[in-house]
Amino acid sequence: MSRMSADREFWDERWSLALHAPGQALTRRPPHAYLTEAVRDLPPGRALDAGCGDGADALWLAARGWRVTALDFSPAALTHARANADAAGPAVAARVSWLEADLRTWQPPAGAFDLVICLYVQVAGSTPDVLARIASGVAPGGTLLVVGHHALGTADERPQASVADAVTTLDPREWELVVAEDRLRANGTGLDAVINARRTA
Repeated sequence: MSRMSADREFWDERWSLALHAPGQALTRRPPHAYLTEAVRDLPPGRALDAGCGDGADALWLAARGWRVTALDFSPAALTHARANADAAGPAVAARVSWLEADLRTWQPPAGAFDLVICLYVQVAGSTPDVLARIASGVAPGGTLLVVGHHALGTADERPQASVADAVTTLDPREWELVVAEDRLRANGTGLDAVINARRTA
């Protein structure tokens, strides 16, 4: 079995267990505070949720008029996300397209999105490579929001995202770093790397 297949099975099993646990409340998860802060003043447009999980953030965006492509490599997560979309009603569900794909290999259409978000997504391998590829999907004038834990816990012990990755990967001739800093997590149990960048060219 390849490393990619093993990782997919691992996360699909974790999602399946979490989504069927007694009393699970994932359907009621609010959008991430980093997301609500980043899009507060943005007009609705085309968005990519790279690593959408249960779809809470994608559906929050859709309810506010965004047309969202929501991507995850876990079929279990996408099944739950589609059910959440149906529960949100046809007007919201119609604004979201669900896509099963792996961020280690998937390439977004160049400049196709006004907003690209990647929040707490654990992708083993080259973090700068993933960052560069998802950033290529942001249209001029668009926003990239990437947030990751510092303690990833994978074999290579790389973080999900880092400020250093953003600084070295996002060309300053094409990007303005609105936020690139480590922040104390809201519950006070760790640090998050927060990257909010605007594409200028």
